[in-house]
Amino acid sequence: MIKKRPPTDTSSDHSKSERVYRELRRRIREMQLRPGSRLRKNEIAAERGMSLAPVNEAIARLAQEGLVDVFPQSGSFVALIRPEDVRDSMLIRTGLEVEAIRRATQTADKEFLARLDENLEAQSVAVKENDMVRLDNLDEAFHSTIFREVNSPRAQRLLDATRAILDRSRFHALPEAGRPKATLAEHRRIVDAIRTRDVELAGAAMRVHLTIVAQAIERDIARMEHAPKPKGSE
Repeated sequence: MIKKRPPTDTSSDHSKSERVYRELRRRIREMQLRPGSRLRKNEIAAERGMSLAPVNEAIARLAQEGLVDVFPQSGSFVALIRPEDVRDSMLIRTGLEVEAIRRATQTADKEFLARLDENLEAQSVAVKENDMVRLDNLDEAFHSTIFREVNSPRAQRLLDATRAILDRSRFHALPEAGRPKATLAEHRRIVDAIRTRDVELAGAAMRVHLTIVAQAIERDIARMEHAPKPKGSE
């Protein structure tokens, strides 16, 4: 009698891959894994008690987002922060989010505004406690709440791809002196503009906010470009 091979638990592998993906993405975004650092797949798998398959899948996703560089003969490395990619991504993000808020303003209801208000309250607490990780997560959730009102999966995928490139630069620039309080104030002006139902005002509020974000990122890029390189990096 020929025994049948037990079915592969693909759902379990996917769940493991998702966990690894989210953890690595978070650590890359928060700069715990520095640009250029090697991702050792065997160690990642062993630490989590899993096979290489979920780890490979997670790293492949990160590579598609531009957060990891994979070199077949050398291994996988956290991607460098490339100024030209950051600038291109900021341009795309601005266009998408300005149009999204214009549309969201037209259909804004009490439930939508209540979600934004709740997020703003949490941001206020994070600012007072100087919790930059929490503030960054709330910042992302704030913009996502607005963008989801457009209900466009294709536009969402495009925005996700651009935000992945921007995440590290945003997170690195956020603690700049005065920036956390300014971010909260800009977000409040955005919500106030949505309340007016004035499409042009809401679009302008978002554009001003993202322009200021871009300026903060540019300053951070300039600091990184002029920072002395560690020995052996050339």
